[in-house]
Amino acid sequence: MTITANKAVSFHYTLKNSDGEQIETTREKGPMAYLHGAGNIIPGLESALEGKNAGDQFDVTVQPEYAYGLRSEEKVQRIAAKHFRNARKLRPGPVTTLQTKQGPAQVTVIKVGRFNVDVDTNHPLAGQSLTFEVEITEVRDATEEELQHGHTHEGLQSH
Repeated sequence: MTITANKAVSFHYTLKNSDGEQIETTREKGPMAYLHGAGNIIPGLESALEGKNAGDQFDVTVQPEYAYGLRSEEKVQRIAAKHFRNARKLRPGPVTTLQTKQGPAQVTVIKVGRFNVDVDTNHPLAGQSLTFEVEITEVRDATEEELQHGHTHEGLQSH
């Protein structure tokens, strides 16, 4: 079965950054599942999967604008420490969660001061070209419920 809109797809991937360093892989934990055409994965990878079939293996490099976007200096912000639950324990480097009006947001801590915390709200992979080594493990028609919800449910065992 070919990957087109409204297909439930599962695939293994290994993700590498532009330096060739492995960032993550699904090989140890089982394949990733998504609903094709629902915008649940980065656009460049979804586009590369279009038209492929179960059993296909390929590599694709996705440019930043089709992955996690370009880095924006406007997304580096100074926020009052009172907005962080654990401000006194924060250190530069790690990613932490900040509650915003739009819901929780992942931010990278740059600098911790007495009253303020400088954070980078860019995705940690923003501005990077990403290479995916992909193996498609299953393609099937999405269920009516999956289509209504806009994502796959549980595993992709065939019905």
